[in-house]
Amino acid sequence: MKPDIPQHAAPADAETQRAHKPIICYPIDQLASPDWSAIRKCRDQASKTDELRVEPRSAGCIHVPAGTFFRISSVEGAQVGDLNLWNANDISERFYSGKTRALHGTHLSTGDRMWSSFPAFRPMATIIEDTLDWYGFDEFGGSVHDVIGTRCDPYTGRLLSGSDYHYCCHSNLTVALAQYLGLPIEEAEPHVHDVLNVFMCTGFTRDTGQYFMKASPVRPGDFLEFLAEIDLIVGLSACPGGDCGDEHTSDKATCHPLLIEIYDPGEEVRSSHVAPPTSKYDRSHGQKTK
Repeated sequence: MKPDIPQHAAPADAETQRAHKPIICYPIDQLASPDWSAIRKCRDQASKTDELRVEPRSAGCIHVPAGTFFRISSVEGAQVGDLNLWNANDISERFYSGKTRALHGTHLSTGDRMWSSFPAFRPMATIIEDTLDWYGFDEFGGSVHDVIGTRCDPYTGRLLSGSDYHYCCHSNLTVALAQYLGLPIEEAEPHVHDVLNVFMCTGFTRDTGQYFMKASPVRPGDFLEFLAEIDLIVGLSACPGGDCGDEHTSDKATCHPLLIEIYDPGEEVRSSHVAPPTSKYDRSHGQKTK
């Protein structure tokens, strides 16, 4: 724990140092914007072809082809979900929440993209509609759909409470991926990664900078919808924290299912979708021989 009182006196120019203006680390002005006209045209032609109901305190995986759309919905009550994405043809390429956060900010909404891990480093999915975009940032600095938190997991639970809880999002996603791909649990687990916390309302406390959660504003009928930029395996856990307004990683919270729906614009339209290219970086890391 950090000490309550600083252990060192502030220098004479402390206020000058604090007054330096912040600089955006990764300006994204040069990134290509989504082609909204083409996206809307494709979405208008899409019809529902599949769905997956994710029960409370469990997870599931579903295949989403490139050029189709997937929607995550609240269907019975306020509930948050932990989302993982993998390249369906190579699960070593997976969602990179940290770099997505660096590019788009702590919370995602319409127009933001979910970027993949190195070395591919490309958009895996683009958010095309968010019924909670009205929320913005509240007086506590909270907002929805964060890429701050990792996922509730049994290792942190054991560290902080001394007991084991097996239905946290990390475990749920591990079991779901193992079952979907027919892998042993120990082989599937390393592929489970930091998440997009769908519908979760979070932020950082202003005094201590600690990650906080509060009751999600999500209600039945709310949804977050994506365009699949590449062939995906989508994994979603219905968090044991319910709306995360009290506590998570326990059987005490009231929990509800979540629904994933797939919308396909048809083979002809889908085949015209161009998947984003992988990074053009040469991967030499300055060690290329002449």
